[in-house]
Amino acid sequence: MRRLAVARVWLEVNSFSPIPSRLSDFEATEWLRGDEALHRFAGTPTELGALGAFLQANREWQATISRCAAAAPGGPMDETLFERFLAEVEADFAAQRWDAVYLSLHGALVTQRRPTPELDLLRAVRRIVGRTPIGVSFDMHANLGPEVAALVDVAAGYKTLPHVDMHTTAAKVLALLDRTVRGEIRPVGKIARPDRILHSFNMRTTDGPMKELEEISAAATTGSILDVTPFGGFPYADTPYTGASVMVYADGDAAAAAAIAARIAADVRRLAPEFAVKRPSARDGLAQALSRGDGPVAVLESADNTYSGGIADTPGLFRALVELDPKMPCVFAYFCDPALIERLWRAGEGAALDLALGGQVTADFGAPVPVAARIEKLAQGSFVNRGPMQAGVTVRVGRSAVLAIGAIRVIVTEQRVPVNDLAYLAHHGIDLHDVRLLCVKAKNHFRAAFGPLMKAVIEVDTPGPAGIDLRAFPYRHARVADYLPP
Repeated sequence: MRRLAVARVWLEVNSFSPIPSRLSDFEATEWLRGDEALHRFAGTPTELGALGAFLQANREWQATISRCAAAAPGGPMDETLFERFLAEVEADFAAQRWDAVYLSLHGALVTQRRPTPELDLLRAVRRIVGRTPIGVSFDMHANLGPEVAALVDVAAGYKTLPHVDMHTTAAKVLALLDRTVRGEIRPVGKIARPDRILHSFNMRTTDGPMKELEEISAAATTGSILDVTPFGGFPYADTPYTGASVMVYADGDAAAAAAIAARIAADVRRLAPEFAVKRPSARDGLAQALSRGDGPVAVLESADNTYSGGIADTPGLFRALVELDPKMPCVFAYFCDPALIERLWRAGEGAALDLALGGQVTADFGAPVPVAARIEKLAQGSFVNRGPMQAGVTVRVGRSAVLAIGAIRVIVTEQRVPVNDLAYLAHHGIDLHDVRLLCVKAKNHFRAAFGPLMKAVIEVDTPGPAGIDLRAFPYRHARVADYLPP
């Protein structure tokens, strides 16, 4: 039997979020080890789903699965928790000799003290396993420094946004690892940095500059070139390597890998201005939405997008919606307010209350909005994603509520749960066919499930921890000079 060591830490960090990512955030999403990790994600389009499929198809491989940790994007990971994770992985990996190591990493992790904890993890793993081949799958928004390619034998990143190729990416890395162990290939990697910090607002791979970069990269993946991944980077993770990069792995040809990485890095610099965006105000965006006639039309508050490390608390779009006082069916998703949920559950369905929504975590992005509301529905438990992104994955919601404020229904939760799947609405008793205007704290991933059903999707510019103007954020490590403002 060939022995494969596995570990995973997947967290996209917004360094400017006032809410740190703690153990409870991981426990709500993924804090697993051993066979439980395989069972939870068996048959799903995820990295761990791909690992399970690889082991089923390659019976000569046996995996020992160390800690697998994932949480919804949020603030910096608690330092003590990361040290616990690192110590656990180090102990597991040092327990025996391995034929290969597979790591599933996001690439934009930051802790309360470490700007590059994933690099620290890779250095530790390399020190422990010596020359044993290491393979890594990364998110498209990874912030990578050149040292990563020197530490990792083979790697690849997601090539779709929304990320519907998690399974494909992990499967490719595992297959290349297998070929490396068998001696069929001798991978060598190079990373080039174009010195540009790109916004992800216009990073979808269905159109625009990222689609062009993916097409260029796919055309270059031929002959000895095993993989070419252009990384957009994640601008809100404050690290020395924040920004775009290009990673190339070749079979025994370091010069070819370096040349292609440099060439596509030049393409990133050429296309960088196209990633800069301008968005209408919340009021103007809502007016545009109502001018589209019949719905449903989505208005996205990207500055508080959960999958950009948003806090589900900023009141900018909600205030504009309340001031508009719409007369057609509207849904606002969502506010995360555990204290309010406790109050709503004590009051019960049907109760009428005077409330203040938003601005509870911090007033930096706007004051709370006073409203008179009726509790229409209380919900709790979990739902299963319908997909296409992470189809079949169980999402734990905790307790939540639907408030009626005139024609507006507002979802309030006790946990931050991204609105990326139609099952989210169904869990709260909402049928999209009955909604004229859907206001959501979301950005790109929302479009995978909802985009085909919307008459239009309009993003608006509001204050928030993932706002458009990067120069407004107090960076300490990133080279903000590399940012091209819109």
